[in-house]
Amino acid sequence: MTAVDAGARRRTLATRNGRSLALVVSAAGLITSISLGARATFGLYLDPVIADLGTGRSMFSLAVAIQNIVWGLSQPIAGAVADRYGAARVLSVGGVGYAAALVLMANAQSATVFTLSAGFLLGMATGAASFSVVLAAVGRMAPPKHASMALGIVTAMGSVGQFVLIPLTRELIDGNGWRNTALLLAVFVASIVLFSGPLRGKAVEQQGPAEVEPTAARRAVPLAQELRRASRHRPYLLLNVAFFVCGFHVTFIATHLVSYAGDVGVGRGPASTGLALIGLFNIFGSLIAGYLGSRRPKTYLLSAIYALRGIVITAFVLIPVSGTTVVVFGAAIGLLWLSTVPLTGGIVAAQFGTAHSGTLFGLVFLSHQVGAFIGVWVAGLLADGTGSYAVVWWISVALAALAAVLHLFIDEQPAPPAPAQSPAAGAGGLAPAGAAVVILVVGAAAALTARPTEAGTNEARSIICVLHPAGSS
Repeated sequence: MTAVDAGARRRTLATRNGRSLALVVSAAGLITSISLGARATFGLYLDPVIADLGTGRSMFSLAVAIQNIVWGLSQPIAGAVADRYGAARVLSVGGVGYAAALVLMANAQSATVFTLSAGFLLGMATGAASFSVVLAAVGRMAPPKHASMALGIVTAMGSVGQFVLIPLTRELIDGNGWRNTALLLAVFVASIVLFSGPLRGKAVEQQGPAEVEPTAARRAVPLAQELRRASRHRPYLLLNVAFFVCGFHVTFIATHLVSYAGDVGVGRGPASTGLALIGLFNIFGSLIAGYLGSRRPKTYLLSAIYALRGIVITAFVLIPVSGTTVVVFGAAIGLLWLSTVPLTGGIVAAQFGTAHSGTLFGLVFLSHQVGAFIGVWVAGLLADGTGSYAVVWWISVALAALAAVLHLFIDEQPAPPAPAQSPAAGAGGLAPAGAAVVILVVGAAAALTARPTEAGTNEARSIICVLHPAGSS
């Protein structure tokens, strides 16, 4: 009886391929903590960087926007490579690239080099060292009974890095300058390589013996066919639209909250504390979401999260801003921050299984990053052009309401098989959506830069021609 009980406990604490679940979750959590924590500090660099390089907020916003869209575009590719060749290899390459991009950013002497390093290069590296790759691996390895909670813990760990790094980074920037701080951050980020080992293995190797036969059957289904299946599944497409809203919210707030607080007379100390509290309270929000996600419909939980985001943002805009309200806002929005991630990832796995989960969640994440691109860039443009973030806050409220409604129409059940069709025709199923994303981004850029205000003329021109930015020689 004792031996049976001990064996049961070992099985409970093991992944489906026999590895220690605690070790896998710990390693995944540390990687997520480093990657997301480092990115969460970028809002602290905004004012020092533009003062040093002599540009407006729109330049910095464009660099972060490019970073997010490149991250989104690279994510399905990184997910597919990780599914086939192993998450550990992809994460290691991403960690090295992340550190190299930060070193180049620390040595930037012009807006062009800053945009190249903090935008393009960091975006590609983040795609490889992303929590999307980590969550796909953990989702495959964790036993189904514990998968939602494991994903919630890993997501919550991302906020530990945010909570620790934001106040530390503020002190380092104030005492040593943003360039030296970025170099120190590069050393820290390179440690991702050290923690990637427990996530090694291809998708088929990260699943247990009981899944060998089903997995072999799924491997026989080409990725192109699964993409065709996804492109015709309405709930999956609605999930893409809803996750766009999450990207808009979190990137706008993370990048511009400190600058917004400065505009309304709140010091960097309380603003940085508010940003750090987003990370602290996101720990609780993600754990709660992971717990409830295995017991309640994920779509209803997501609808509630977005509705509450809209309420919190509305209250923050209407109540007179002070150091206290910024801190309280950080705590409140933190509870609703990345709690969307384990729930959204869980819906994708429920709809399509885990064989191509890295790729399919990567596509949903691309939509998230399109929202991030638009949110952070539009915020910078409007702040330079109008001197206020007010319009962007109200756009955020409207988008929260949209996402809350959309999730009520999303079904978590497995997607039906794709109809028999040629590969060429199947690829075309995703083409209109991809074209729409490109048209949306390019159209928004053209509309916003075609009529620059007099106050923001130089910054707008720097966006139109990055190679000759305003304020550079």
